[in-house]
Amino acid sequence: MAAAAGPGPETEELLLLEKLLGLEKGNKYGAREERKIPVLQTNNGPSLIGLATIATHLVRQAKKEQLLGSTAEEKAVVHQWLEYRVTQIAGHSNKEDITIILKDLNLYLEDKVYLARNNFTLADILMYYGLHHIIAELTVQEKEKYLNVSRWFNHIQHYPGIRQHLSSIIFMKNRLYTTAH
Repeated sequence: MAAAAGPGPETEELLLLEKLLGLEKGNKYGAREERKIPVLQTNNGPSLIGLATIATHLVRQAKKEQLLGSTAEEKAVVHQWLEYRVTQIAGHSNKEDITIILKDLNLYLEDKVYLARNNFTLADILMYYGLHHIIAELTVQEKEKYLNVSRWFNHIQHYPGIRQHLSSIIFMKNRLYTTAH
């Protein structure tokens, strides 16, 4: 596995996560392959590879394990969404893939506040970071079409410390147009 020049978007997400968790900026990141899979060079052990692996390590390093889930089921759900984030969202930028992701997520969030039901977790943080550029490009009509995703996203972006330098996404509360002509 050859190292690639320059960090990828997932490395940016890890830097945002570090800041959110209140960790010192001392971690050294690299990237592998053309997909720019993040690599964390650790001082006292092997390098850690992959967004979910490194993010989980950072949460433990910050002693905020509650972000990983509090019950066995919740931990599994958090892990499931971290896996989804890496396998489904990373690198999927064509309209068809994005539509499928948003439909699936919209259906899943129908009766939930957060991805792990009622608790804010690492899954919400990384999904927010991974979806930010996608949600930013949606039209008002598309945001209304994916109402549950919009509700969840808007809630997460207002969570203290999450957004940082990322742009605030505007969600309309009242319709300014009619759909029937």
